Amino acid sequence: MMSGLLGKKIGMTNVFASDGQLVPVTVLQVGPCVVTQIKTEETDGYAALQLGFDEKPVERLNKPIAGHLKKASDKGFRVLREFREDSIEDIETGATIGADMFSVGDKVTVTGISKGRGFQGTIKRHGFSRGPETHGNRNHRKPGSIGNSAWPAKVIKGKRMPGHKGVDRVTVKNLTIVDIKHDDNLILVKGAVPGFNTGVVEVRKTDVNK
Repeated sequence: MMSGLLGKKIGMTNVFASDGQLVPVTVLQVGPCVVTQIKTEETDGYAALQLGFDEKPVERLNKPIAGHLKKASDKGFRVLREFREDSIEDIETGATIGADMFSVGDKVTVTGISKGRGFQGTIKRHGFSRGPETHGNRNHRKPGSIGNSAWPAKVIKGKRMPGHKGVDRVTVKNLTIVDIKHDDNLILVKGAVPGFNTGVVEVRKTDVNK
């Protein structure tokens, strides 16, 4: 049984639950994913499945990748990712996997790349507070003291300062699947998912025992 799939964030909407409550959901297209490689303990030291997602013309692939994918499919893929698995006995190279592996009510963990926010100050980037706004004060949005005096006479590495915000790998856990559209490989999960629309995400089943 697969533990997760590659997918694409479509966008957000809302649906009515059975009790009439309006639920905000994120629409994810999970699959179809093709198994491009199977790794085992004997050959690779660990068990995993490599999945290909989002078809791409073979002509636009370099020769090493095209040769690697030729064993599993006559198509190319924009995204290749590995998923560690406990059991891969019933899966073969070239198999196609979609939203059928999920069920309504399942808990999933979604990983994506957050939106880029460009260069930001400490207030937006780290949640710092503003300084006094009274007459004569000059410390409105300044970060404050950042260094040391005689020793070590430098800014300590990791100091929270202005800089680039976003484009980080973000994981959101325990999102509930509200609905599934099997024909289109779409799942609707309650809540927000990191990343921009059309961004690639990894959707894994949450282990409730952990």
